[in-house]
Amino acid sequence: MKAILDARRVDELECVASVLLAILFAHWIGASNVSWAAFSGYMVMRGHVAESFIRGLLRIVGTAAGALLGLAITPLVAGDVLLTSLGLAAIGGTMLYAALTAKRAYAWLFVGLTFVMILLDKVQHPDIAIIEFARTRMLEVIAGTVACVVISTASTLTLRRIWPAERSASPARVGWHPHAARHAAQAALALLILPALGAWLHLPALSQSAVAIMAVMLVPVTSLGVSGFVPVSRRLLNRVVGCLAGAALAACFLFIARGSAPILILGTIIGVAAGRHLENGKGALAYAGTQFVLAILVTLVPDSYADAHIGPAADRLLGTLIGMALLEPVLLLWHLIARDEARNASAADAEAGGV
Repeated sequence: MKAILDARRVDELECVASVLLAILFAHWIGASNVSWAAFSGYMVMRGHVAESFIRGLLRIVGTAAGALLGLAITPLVAGDVLLTSLGLAAIGGTMLYAALTAKRAYAWLFVGLTFVMILLDKVQHPDIAIIEFARTRMLEVIAGTVACVVISTASTLTLRRIWPAERSASPARVGWHPHAARHAAQAALALLILPALGAWLHLPALSQSAVAIMAVMLVPVTSLGVSGFVPVSRRLLNRVVGCLAGAALAACFLFIARGSAPILILGTIIGVAAGRHLENGKGALAYAGTQFVLAILVTLVPDSYADAHIGPAADRLLGTLIGMALLEPVLLLWHLIARDEARNASAADAEAGGV
């Protein structure tokens, strides 16, 4: 047994069990977007129950705060493209800055993500009841978090006694950081453009595009320097690769299953384990592993297995590509400006040194 398992494989088993239990809980409590519960069951999982619990609590608190913001602001701005753009940029940019610099970054990120999803879903689907969207999103996050904590507790008391996980370093508050502020402002600019571009070109998946913009911009502050173009571009590429690979595997299982729940569940198990294995590699493709799993879950965990189709994975990929098309020019322009300024400063220093 010990020769077969190690801490990394135990983590993969925990994630599979957490996702399956989250799906069960979501159906039991009547959540209307079961895949989001599976997302939470996957993303909250950490090697010790204390870490899983804190991460889950932050996800719940952030989602609740973002839902309240969405319920308060969306009715005031959703009917006007300019007001929608300003609200999206202001809240999205502010929450991203907090996620980059605050101690409870995970909660701040979900304040922003939940707000942009509620606002843009209302913009694209005016007939939806946003209070129902907020309610079911809370149910989904709670179902996933509870499932994760149950599995993490059981594992901490059993398997983790033999194969303990490394504890993550406690996050620290960064405080005021000009590079992070510039970085968040660049994301806000991309978010500002998104509603108008969506209305002009009749783009789908606007909420997925906003989520992609905020998610890929969440890089360590230490990697920013005067430009975030390189780390964000790498993260975007990995997001696209992960989405494509996950969608391809999910499509294979859809074709084989033809509505068979056991085969779709088997595909979910294989996809979660494989993606987590890649994510735990800590290499350049770790983020692609996360996106691989999320593409699997959004496709193979429908509300009804009889209705499973590739559309959700295609929407996720399309949203990422739209977000990339908005974000990359903004980042590239600043990157070129910063590079020219650095060259001019170096030339000035050299000239001064020669005097």
